[in-house]
Amino acid sequence: MFNKILIANRGEIACRVMRTAKRLGVHTVAVHSEADAGALHVRTADESVLIGPPPAAESYLVIDKIIAAAKETGAEAIHPGYGFLAENADFADAIAAAGLVFIGPPAKAIRDMGGKDTAKAIMEKAGVPVVPGYRGEDQSLETLKAEADKIGYPVLLKAAMGGGGKGMRAVMDAAGFDDAVEGAKREAMAAFADDRMLIEKYLTDTRHIEVQVFADSLGDTVHLFERDCSLQRRHQKIIEEAPAPGVDETLRAKMGAAAVRAAEAVGYVGAGTVEFLLDPDGHFYFMEMNTRLQVEHPVTEIITGVDLVEWQLRVAAGEPLPKMQDNLAHCGHAVEARIYAEDPGNGFLPAPGLIRHLKWPRSGGLVRIDAGVEEGDSVTPHYDPMIAKVIARGEERSQALDTLAQFLAYAEIIGPGENLSFLLFLVDHPEFRAGRADTRFVDGIDPATFAPPAEPPADGLAAATRYVVGERERRSAARAARSNDPYSPWNETDCWRLNDRGHQDLTFVYGDTKTAVTVSHVGGDYVISLEGQGEQVFGIDEGVGRVVKSDGVLYVYGFGPTIRLTLFDPVVAASESAEGAGSLAAPMPGKVTAVRVKAGDAVEKGDPLIVLEAMKMEHTVTAPADGVVEAVHFAVGDQVDEGVELASLEREPG
Repeated sequence: MFNKILIANRGEIACRVMRTAKRLGVHTVAVHSEADAGALHVRTADESVLIGPPPAAESYLVIDKIIAAAKETGAEAIHPGYGFLAENADFADAIAAAGLVFIGPPAKAIRDMGGKDTAKAIMEKAGVPVVPGYRGEDQSLETLKAEADKIGYPVLLKAAMGGGGKGMRAVMDAAGFDDAVEGAKREAMAAFADDRMLIEKYLTDTRHIEVQVFADSLGDTVHLFERDCSLQRRHQKIIEEAPAPGVDETLRAKMGAAAVRAAEAVGYVGAGTVEFLLDPDGHFYFMEMNTRLQVEHPVTEIITGVDLVEWQLRVAAGEPLPKMQDNLAHCGHAVEARIYAEDPGNGFLPAPGLIRHLKWPRSGGLVRIDAGVEEGDSVTPHYDPMIAKVIARGEERSQALDTLAQFLAYAEIIGPGENLSFLLFLVDHPEFRAGRADTRFVDGIDPATFAPPAEPPADGLAAATRYVVGERERRSAARAARSNDPYSPWNETDCWRLNDRGHQDLTFVYGDTKTAVTVSHVGGDYVISLEGQGEQVFGIDEGVGRVVKSDGVLYVYGFGPTIRLTLFDPVVAASESAEGAGSLAAPMPGKVTAVRVKAGDAVEKGDPLIVLEAMKMEHTVTAPADGVVEAVHFAVGDQVDEGVELASLEREPG
């Protein structure tokens, strides 16, 4: 076993690797950019090295800097995590040339499986089913269009060196092909410095099933069963689970055997994932192989009892696999949800920011949290916007899903945007609960269906009311204790009235709506009267749910999606209305990747003007109305802040 390793990554995966390394007595070295100087993975490591400014291209993606950091600190091996350089064969070669150990597969296996065209040719030869498609060298638009016509629409454009949904576009007909190729190539070049495309038949009604494989340097290879990763948005996984619902032991054995053949065909060593598409008839097709540890590896760890990072370290150190296939079994069910700093109500735009409050609910050991941030940390616009992965377990699938839903309802995150409401919507959706969700399920959902309710739930209002009344009573009690006359009637909060029941009138603001609540003090209890909702009786310390107050906003947890309320104050109510839809302001901090117009161009409402990219996501700013472009204020490559005006438009009258 190694004495010291360097983790060439950041965030939750770096923290995850360090957790196992520390348990095994292995010292850890973190690398970090200037933006990550105080990050959790830096605080967790035994030592750390600064490797450059915030842009990943100048820090986390610079091979020489990472190897120099390993040598400087005396690390014997480098763990790449996932993302960044994890599947970079040149990185693996450079590590070996420096006399260090790469905790991953051989560089040749990365190259063989990194090129999707090469990988599929190898798989066909190994007898692994593949999806029909074009994987040729001729990348001219004319050839790509001809091949797409030959395959038949719909087709799927995929970056030949891609992964994680980058450089991928589904094209439903020939009319959208040219634009899709342009966008996919631009995205692929930015992400992988290679814009070659392959085309596949776009299979419909399929599920995304992946098989975890592991091989040692002694010639043994095993699989650790499958995961279902069908819940995806724009090819980015959202919720993953193991084992896959509806996969019986016969199909499981066939897919596992095919995955092992795939790994053996490229002389694989270490942890890898073979990804398949599974059609409704039980036929499966090879998609790609990820030559690294996957984001969703915890669900496999939970059902098998295996620490995959420990296996990585042992295999990289030359040890044999800790278990052979006959010794591996799965038990129970696990489901993982990815919590991101994004705004589901605004097209899932990245929503970075300072985490002012973060509290995870108690779970009795049924939930595992893999996080790369803590309260007081910031989610920056420079990197992936993941806040944490939440993994719930249960003896049955329904138990794991119930546990996850309960956890998400009570998770408290204040500061950056978060997708908790969206995750809750998916976890409780009947199609997902029934195990019928396919890879197109999420993208086919109307965003209005998971938008917050038009009116605040009565239980949430009651919880907020209890909080407000309780706070007033506690402040009053504290004031009375400090006064010379603790029994003065001026310290009472029962709102006594002559010839009337004492009551308080509160008005809560929820979005654009206001709701009046009357709170009466009767004996030792309070009675809440909600508009059209009847009455609720409670003692001051009673009630379910939890309320957290931050910057004047009441965040109510425990009733499904987080409820955000403010107390209406008529003194400060006269605020300016928010800017209307169609603003030419940047909706997020990011980098300009394309400018579609120039000064003097006439545009129509909805025409694309400028494309921004942040946190691995593109957003197109469109014309809010017909008019003429007066000026474009930024160029391709410029970094912009949220809210800055990107362009000026002289709108047509009327």
